[in-house]
Amino acid sequence: MVLLAAAVCTKAGKAIVSRQFVEMTRTRVEGLLAAFPKLMNTGKQHTFVETESVRYVYQPLEKLYMVLVTTKNSNILEDLETLRLFSRVIPEYCRVLEEGEVSEHCFDLIFAFDEIVALGYRENVNLAQIRTFTEMDSHEEKVFRAVRETQEREAKAEMRRKAKELQQARRDADRSGKKSPGFSGGFGSMSSSSNATIITDTLMEPEKPKASPVPARASGPSKALKLSARGKEIDDFVDKLKSEGQVIMPSSGKRPSEASKALPPPVNTESVHLRCEEKISLTCGRDGGLQNLEVLGMITLRVADDKNGRIRLTINNGDKKGVQLQTHPNVDKKLFTTDSVLGLKNPDKSFPLNNDVGVLKWRLQTTDETLIPLTINCWPSESATGCDVNIEYELQEEALELNDVVISIPIPSGVGAPVVGDLDGEYRHDSRRNVLEWCLPVVDVNNKTGSLEFSVAGQPNDFFPVNVSFVSKGNYCDITVAKVSQVDGEVPVRFSSETSFLVDKYEIL
Repeated sequence: MVLLAAAVCTKAGKAIVSRQFVEMTRTRVEGLLAAFPKLMNTGKQHTFVETESVRYVYQPLEKLYMVLVTTKNSNILEDLETLRLFSRVIPEYCRVLEEGEVSEHCFDLIFAFDEIVALGYRENVNLAQIRTFTEMDSHEEKVFRAVRETQEREAKAEMRRKAKELQQARRDADRSGKKSPGFSGGFGSMSSSSNATIITDTLMEPEKPKASPVPARASGPSKALKLSARGKEIDDFVDKLKSEGQVIMPSSGKRPSEASKALPPPVNTESVHLRCEEKISLTCGRDGGLQNLEVLGMITLRVADDKNGRIRLTINNGDKKGVQLQTHPNVDKKLFTTDSVLGLKNPDKSFPLNNDVGVLKWRLQTTDETLIPLTINCWPSESATGCDVNIEYELQEEALELNDVVISIPIPSGVGAPVVGDLDGEYRHDSRRNVLEWCLPVVDVNNKTGSLEFSVAGQPNDFFPVNVSFVSKGNYCDITVAKVSQVDGEVPVRFSSETSFLVDKYEIL
């Protein structure tokens, strides 16, 4: 087999993307493709046509053609097998088989074509190997990014240590009555306050603190030159990072669960702002039975005005699911137990300014199926052409309003787009990730049930696990802040709040 060129062209013979595997001029390729539509006999079912010098092996792709130009003495059976592989590669990169989409991903297609054919001869590869080769996963790049993230963490820790030293020096200077040294350099001016003592060392930080500015160079010795160390040392270093819970990923990227769903930040906030965030992790069997349901919640406080630093929070706990509450060690636990009020053990101290402080945590873990907020029932049935899949949802927690609900069902690779029948909401087929996404803007008490039916080639086990994601401005465990007041005089304080209920993991196995 000698393959001269592989091309995707329109029905008029216009080349959208073409890859030549032997020495050929552009004029020659365009001439061959322009002549191709004129050679086809209308009304006849064929997969190839021939001229005196070349053979065209082709397959229609909706409004386009996938065309292989080969020599006449090539093996037609091998040509057809190669053509099928080329035709399966294109949907991996193009969501829709249109001219604009092919043009946009032309370089991805060319790279994939080069993995199939080399110097005119077919390589012994399959679709999964092509996908792996074109991803170009680099172990050295992962190690470099891991080292860089380690340097950034060290720089942040050093910056916090320097800030504490400067603050302590300022306090010592104020006690001795001497003029404190200048602190208006790179850390900005630091104003003192004799009425409130700021506690920064003992109060815990929230799970997602705001990113601190990272200096261009870490103050400690750089470790970037260790990239040239032996491979075993690099592997040990990466394993150590993983054991510490670090994920080796681009520093500018987000974790998948964070990037997929996020509520917009509030526009107007008061000087006292409260954030109540809950995350759910759920694993359920396809035949019923809740394997695990865990909800983690936290109330985070941020004070922007020093006159509101000495405050207390009145908590309204309407939970009936059996959550376990935990206050911060600096919070008066006895006061919270008797009066459901969050305040510092030392009432003369203030909450830190302009810093997110977690004051209350809670955790719910259960296997009670009645507590599942959104049940999913996926029922694949084998048919003569593959599988008929019926999937439905039902909102059990009627007090919730779920937004941007996406139910992701895996689709077997290389079988094409599913044929969707009855549908509530919208759907989209991601052929590159082999996923059918069922999208519902809102699921609430007025829209508590819905179903989706589709047919596609495959086996029942191919459509699991089903993953669900959503966001909600409601509270699952019904724990809210009812009132904020001053320690002295119980004077009410204006405050703003935001509530979010997010998905960490929600899958049906």
